[in-house]
Amino acid sequence: MMAKRPVTKGQIEATISEVVTKFEKEYMGRGPLETRTFLLNDMVIVRLKGVLTKAEYSLAKSDNGRGRELVKHMKAELIESNRAVLDTAIRSIVKRKVRSLHTDISTSTGERVLMFVLDRSPEYDQ
Repeated sequence: MMAKRPVTKGQIEATISEVVTKFEKEYMGRGPLETRTFLLNDMVIVRLKGVLTKAEYSLAKSDNGRGRELVKHMKAELIESNRAVLDTAIRSIVKRKVRSLHTDISTSTGERVLMFVLDRSPEYDQ
């Protein structure tokens, strides 16, 4: 049985949050404690809380400052190497092509932000 296509903005946001959470668990090794998605014109903004492991926090706080950069670089590489999975998932939900993906992670708070820029704004019921 096929899942019903989300039709409201809230349903689209919730579906994207579920998909990104699943991606984090399967491809990044740990799911976030909380995921929120926001549709804003031609952008999809996803905020994830609690994405770092204790070991990653510890490495990021190392005295030489190199640990922070290692954690950020590793997470960015993991996202980039699996980007096609994310692009395909977002496209299937919003029915728009993903033009670009921007991401950053805070090694002090353990929050990550993903921003997908679409080729045009998605349509949904008001």
